[in-house]
Amino acid sequence: MGGTAGAQPVEAEQAGSRALRDVIYERLRDEILGGRVPVRERLTEPKLGKAFGVSRTPVREALARLLADGLVERTDYGYAVVVPSLADLRDLYELRITLELRGIARAIENPDVRHAEGLLRDELARWLPLRDDPPEPTPGFVLLDERFHVTLSRASGNDQLTAALVAVNHKIRVVRMHDFVEPDRITATVVEHIEILELVLHRRLEEALTALHRHVGESLEVVMDRASTAMTRMALAG
Repeated sequence: MGGTAGAQPVEAEQAGSRALRDVIYERLRDEILGGRVPVRERLTEPKLGKAFGVSRTPVREALARLLADGLVERTDYGYAVVVPSLADLRDLYELRITLELRGIARAIENPDVRHAEGLLRDELARWLPLRDDPPEPTPGFVLLDERFHVTLSRASGNDQLTAALVAVNHKIRVVRMHDFVEPDRITATVVEHIEILELVLHRRLEEALTALHRHVGESLEVVMDRASTAMTRMALAG
C-alpha cells in the first residue's frame, strides 16, 4: 500500500457475493501483514473510504475486525498498525520458540507421530536452490521464513499447534521484517533450514530438535537483542 494513497477502489465485481467489509478487511489485512502500511500511518475511516471508493460503514467494520485480530490499535486520530512493546515481544518470542520445538518434541515422545514427508520434501526443494543463490536481504524474506516454520509445524500433524504458531507469527511479523536485512543473516537462515529439514526427513529427531532450538533462539537474550535492533530499524524507516 505504501500508504493508503496506494489503495485501489473496490469494484463491484471484486466483491461479488461477499460483503464489502470482508473485501476491505482482507485487503487491509494483506497490506498490513505484507509490511506495506507504514507503522506511523494513521488509518481513518474517511481516508480509507475515499481510497477504496466506499462509504465509511464497511471500513469501520473492517477496522473493527483488524482491531479484534490485534493487528491495529486505536489512536487519537483513528487506527495504526500495532507494534509490540519489547516486553510483549519477549513473551511472544518465548511462545514462538515453545510452539516451534513442540512440533518435533511430540514426535520424539510418541513414535506413532510421523512427520508428513511430502510436505517436508516439497519445502526442501524450495530451499536447496537458495543455498547456491541466496535471495536479496529484503523485508519480504520473512514470508519465506514463516512458510518454512509453518510447514515444519504442519508436517508434525497437530493443526492447533500450527494455528497458534501462525497467530504468533502475525503479531511479530512487523518487527521481524526488519531482522532480515543483512546477507549473512539470509545465508545462515537458508543453510539452517536445509539442515533441519534433512534431519527430520532422516528421522534424526533429537538432532533436529537441537538444530531447531539453535535456529529459533537457544538464548532468548540473543533473540531479544535482534528484535531490539529490528525495532530500531523499523522506527527509523517509519
